[in-house]
Amino acid sequence: MSLMNKNIVVSEVLKTKSEINEDDEPKKKSREDWRKAKELEEARKAGTAPAAVDEEGRDINPHIPQYISSTPWYYGSKGPTLKHQRIQDDTIPKFSGLNEWYKRGITETPVSGKYRKGACENCGAMGHNKKDCLERPRKIAAKYINKQLAADDFVQPTLVQTYDGKRDRWAGYDPSQHKAIVEQYQRIEEAKRTLKAEKLNKSVADNEKEGEEEEEEEGGDDEEDEDKYVDNFDMPGTKVDSKQRITVRNLRIREDTAKYLRNLDPNSAFYDPKTRSMRDNPHKGKDPEEVDYAGENFVRFTGDTQKHATAQLFAWEAYEKGVDVHLLAEPTKLELLKREYEEKKEEFKHKVQEKVLDKYGGEEHLKVPPKELLFAQTEEYREYTRSGKLVHGEEKLPVKSRYEEDVYPLNHKSIWGSYWENGQWGYKCCRSLIRNSYCIGEAGKTLASTSSSM
Repeated sequence: MSLMNKNIVVSEVLKTKSEINEDDEPKKKSREDWRKAKELEEARKAGTAPAAVDEEGRDINPHIPQYISSTPWYYGSKGPTLKHQRIQDDTIPKFSGLNEWYKRGITETPVSGKYRKGACENCGAMGHNKKDCLERPRKIAAKYINKQLAADDFVQPTLVQTYDGKRDRWAGYDPSQHKAIVEQYQRIEEAKRTLKAEKLNKSVADNEKEGEEEEEEEGGDDEEDEDKYVDNFDMPGTKVDSKQRITVRNLRIREDTAKYLRNLDPNSAFYDPKTRSMRDNPHKGKDPEEVDYAGENFVRFTGDTQKHATAQLFAWEAYEKGVDVHLLAEPTKLELLKREYEEKKEEFKHKVQEKVLDKYGGEEHLKVPPKELLFAQTEEYREYTRSGKLVHGEEKLPVKSRYEEDVYPLNHKSIWGSYWENGQWGYKCCRSLIRNSYCIGEAGKTLASTSSSM
């Protein structure tokens, strides 16, 4: 117990077990011992003496301050050590392993031959009590007969996981399940290969048949030969390879100007050489309709391209719902179906709106006046001079107020508030300071001037 109360510094030498007895009392150091310890510490810092060694055989840096290297009195160390500054083993949390997970699909659990203490009194299974038992209440409980005891409830293991372990999306995944997916895709690939081989064999047979027919019809006219030549001619901008079955549709006709030569400014629209596309307008600041080329986005979102895109989308959605229709094969049928669908949609929308209005009311709120009346704004163009005179366009009508204009009651020629005198409002025509008084004209002005002079 003497070592528990002893504060050991770095400079103290390790003592052997023979030199220390548990019953020894802590000895007071003499002045000579303190001097030797100080000299040893300075020698270790200078590098002339070997460094102190901890219990694991590792050297201790002599330049570590004493308040770090010295152990607390309750730690009970028997020599120089830094173990008290490291993470203790009992404070390190122990988490579950990577292969530990909850058991799934377990239906068989052990069945006991006799009743055990802590089991359910009704069925005799461990894991729940009589109150939480899911079996029907027995006439004689299993606790008293020790027969037909139920299987114990399976208790899932308690997993202690880290922050990342709790959020691992592959936790508990069995890699053997992926074999079924791989086999499924392999079967699909084999079916595709066989189907492709059948199509190629069929096309070869058809080509041979056509070749025989052409040989029989070799004595045809020159016009037929020209037609054949036109049929075999590729469209400009396309390149078809019969062996590889690849079509390149984005090639430029040689007579046309290249897209990257439209504007030589390096900060203009970006040209992608891999796809040969320039989406933005190379002529920035100009009207897209006035230039020869305004970018692929302008072509893509103008004209009937949007209608074509909506029609294609409608065809896909209709095909998914079981309607056999194709945009290129049956355009008329698709257009009629689309028109019928839009009419029914509008009719259904109108019926729903009428039902809501009949139930809740508020039809008067839908009759909104035009925006010109709401915001007092129009698209009429007007030009004014700096002085405010109208140069071009119709003159704007004055805004009418809710009050009557140009109406002067009681013989007045000006409105109330047009005259101010000594902190009072009045009429300018007669300088009367009494509201709703009768106007007497110039006589009122003279009367007001004489009264003010007096």
